[in-house]
Amino acid sequence: MVPRRLSVILIMLIISLWSTLGFSITEDEKNNIAVYEKAADGVVNITSIAVQLDFFFNPFPTQGSGSGSVIDLKGHILTNHHVVANAQKLEVTLADGSKWPAKLVGSDPDNDLAVIKIDAPREKLKVIPMGDSRNLRIGQKVLAIGNPFGLERTLTTGVISSLGRTIRSDAGYLIEDVIQTDAAINPGNSGGPLLNSEGEIIGINTAIISPSGGSVGIGFAIPVNTAKRIVPELISKGYVSYPYIGATIQSLIPEIAQFLKLKIDRGAMIAEVVKGGPADKAGLKGGTQRVQVGNMIVIVGGDVVVKADQQDVKTHDDLIRYIREKRPGDIILLKVYRKGDFKEIKVTLGERPRRR
Repeated sequence: MVPRRLSVILIMLIISLWSTLGFSITEDEKNNIAVYEKAADGVVNITSIAVQLDFFFNPFPTQGSGSGSVIDLKGHILTNHHVVANAQKLEVTLADGSKWPAKLVGSDPDNDLAVIKIDAPREKLKVIPMGDSRNLRIGQKVLAIGNPFGLERTLTTGVISSLGRTIRSDAGYLIEDVIQTDAAINPGNSGGPLLNSEGEIIGINTAIISPSGGSVGIGFAIPVNTAKRIVPELISKGYVSYPYIGATIQSLIPEIAQFLKLKIDRGAMIAEVVKGGPADKAGLKGGTQRVQVGNMIVIVGGDVVVKADQQDVKTHDDLIRYIREKRPGDIILLKVYRKGDFKEIKVTLGERPRRR
C-alpha cells in the first residue's frame, strides 16, 4: 500500500505534469480531490459474520460487508443498522489496511443507524467531521465514499436529487426526511458518508433503488442531524428511547366523516388502545366497530384527535410525527372529538417497547 504522504506527492506530480502537457484540472475536480484527501482515511470497511441455518437446519456462517465513518478518537464508528444486524462477529479494516475486531455499541432500526467501536490507537484514527443537514438544497453537490463490491474507499459524486423522502428500511420500518442523491451508491456503500464540498458528513448512505442490484442513480442517505441527535444515546445506553402513546391510529378523511355523519372531516381516529398503556390511562377511547367505507375497513366509534398542543392534526401521520419529536415522560394535550362534542385530554407518553 502506498503511504499517504507519498500518494499526495504523486497526485501533485501528476497535476504538475498535466499542466506542463497543456491539460488542466477544473476547480470542481480540485475540490473532489481535496474532499477525498480529507475524508477517505476516515472511511472504514466493515465485515460482519452471521450464522444461518441451511435446508437441513445445519448452522453455517455468512459474510457481509459495508462501510462506516470514524466519528471520534475513542474508536466509535457510525454505520447502518442493517450492516451490523444479527452479526456474531464484526471486523473493521482501516485505511492503512490494519484489521480490528469491533463490538456493537448501539443500534436504532427505526433510522437504520448503528455505532460500533474498535480499540485502535488514536494515531490510526482519522475523524470525519459532521456537518449540518438542516439547510440542504436540491442540486447541491455531494460526494460519497465507501467500499462498493469490496473496492475500498471508492469516490462517487453527484447532487442532491430530492429531500424529505420516506423509505422503508430492510427491517421494515419507515424512515422519514431522507436525502435522495444521484451519486452512485452500490452494495458495500451502506453506512458510508455522504459528504458536502467541505468534506463534512451530511448524510449516511443507506439504500438504493435498483432492479439490477447496482446503482441506477437513485440512492438514499439518512440526514446527519438525525445521527447527531441519536448517537449520544446509542453510545450511552445502546438504544434510542422513543415516546409511546399506546394506540393504533387511523386517518379520518372526508369520505369517512361523511359516511359517519360527523361534524368534522379530518383528524386522527383512535382505532384501538393498548390496555394499561398511556392512552388507556389518560382515558382515550378506541373504536367499537369495524365498517367498510369504499374499499377501506376502518374501526370507528373512538375518539378523533384534531389538535395536539394547539397544533392541528389532519391525519394520523400528523399525530405520529408530533409524538415522535417528544420524549418519554412528556405530557401532551390532545383535543378530541367524541360523540358530537370536543374535550381536552392530557396524555403522559411512555417509552415504546424496543424493536429488534
